[in-house]
Amino acid sequence: MGYYADHILPRLIHVSMRQARHSSYRSRVISNATGRVLEVGIGSGLNLPFYGNDVREIIGIDSSSKLLDLTREYHGRTFMNLQLIEASAEAIPIDDRSIDTIVTTWTLCSIPAIDRALQEMHRVLKPSGRLLFAEHGRAPEPRVRWWQDHITPMWKRLAGGCHLNRPIEDIIRRAGFRIEHLDRGYMRGPKPMAFMYEGSARPE
Repeated sequence: MGYYADHILPRLIHVSMRQARHSSYRSRVISNATGRVLEVGIGSGLNLPFYGNDVREIIGIDSSSKLLDLTREYHGRTFMNLQLIEASAEAIPIDDRSIDTIVTTWTLCSIPAIDRALQEMHRVLKPSGRLLFAEHGRAPEPRVRWWQDHITPMWKRLAGGCHLNRPIEDIIRRAGFRIEHLDRGYMRGPKPMAFMYEGSARPE
């Protein structure tokens, strides 16, 4: 199966495992998006039905042309102001300070150069803009962290590069963002895979 087996199938497996449990997170986070929106890692467009009337344009980037094709197929006629770009999060082809809202959902776990990607998000976001995120990552309990660290090497191969042990709050802060709201806690599921960070941040 080649490219599909190596790149697309792991991401679709990852999506199918999480989709039913994640709709409440998507609804809460994405409903706060306004203006010109950049969704990083738009994938097959699972977030699109959750955007509200305060959004005037959605730019979705993803490194997978196959997943972007799925988004075009299922959502292209519904969202007139939807622009899809095949691009890496580490090199976003968008002008400085031109985005009102950035959305990431279960995306920061799988970007290879995560610090560079967040610096790029900081660059394109307006000073008054917001980063909205729902991400899973490093848990507070030492025992759960131990499992996250030991499972992650195998899990990355099964789930399209997903890291279970990234300290989401810390990596957002060190990219120059100020956390303005953050909820942390476990969703349903095995604890090493289920510790959630949900919130918003602004560029400092």
